[in-house]
Amino acid sequence: MANVLVLYNTPADPTAFDRYYHETHVPIANRIPGLRSYRINSGPVHAIAGTAPHLVAILEFDSMADLQAALASPEGQAAAADLPNFASGGVTLLMYETKPVEP
Repeated sequence: MANVLVLYNTPADPTAFDRYYHETHVPIANRIPGLRSYRINSGPVHAIAGTAPHLVAILEFDSMADLQAALASPEGQAAAADLPNFASGGVTLLMYETKPVEP
């Protein structure tokens, strides 16, 4: 599996951010090809160290190749191009592969 972890810093207007994110950005991002799941935090984010983001999103793909192709697609480019429209606090995007860890 491969993921994109998106950390949205606190925006200038959290209410406007939340409305735009759910009404506009999520539908754009849901069209990204190869997207297996799209999850966000369900309540406030609490930082163990550092500053907590306003919102955390995790997008899951089958492989790093699928993730890279998805981000390069017109739909992936549209989602990336939409970020400045609402993420006034800044955003960090991380992509990585996952593997099981034995207990």
